[in-house]
Amino acid sequence: MPERPIPGAGADLEPSSRPGVPMETAAQPLAGARAPITPQHSDVPVFKHAGRKQMPPVYGTAQPPKGLSGLLRKTAYSYPDHLPRHWMVLLLADRVDVWEHRLRRSLRWSLPTALALLVAGMTRLRLSRT
Repeated sequence: MPERPIPGAGADLEPSSRPGVPMETAAQPLAGARAPITPQHSDVPVFKHAGRKQMPPVYGTAQPPKGLSGLLRKTAYSYPDHLPRHWMVLLLADRVDVWEHRLRRSLRWSLPTALALLVAGMTRLRLSRT
């Protein structure tokens, strides 16, 4: 009958002969990998978590933060990401961003319509007085 290895066997051996020692060494980049990671440069403000010192290697700058939603995002990233407050403010910023977009989209037709109604009302008022 072949002997089966016992789970956890060898955990108290010398570190040079332990089976998990290669995984306990410091991480090294593989051959052919670009290291160190060069950060992207952008004029767009990029938010990072409060507890992290370095920027992530990849981030997006296609939609820069703007308006009230941008201020809310800046506020959210001032809190550590393990607090629910961080995520709740980010969710609120998403909702505000949707309303900002809807308002911006509706101003294209609502502002000219309001001006046309105002001019028509003024014209009607002048005609009724004469």
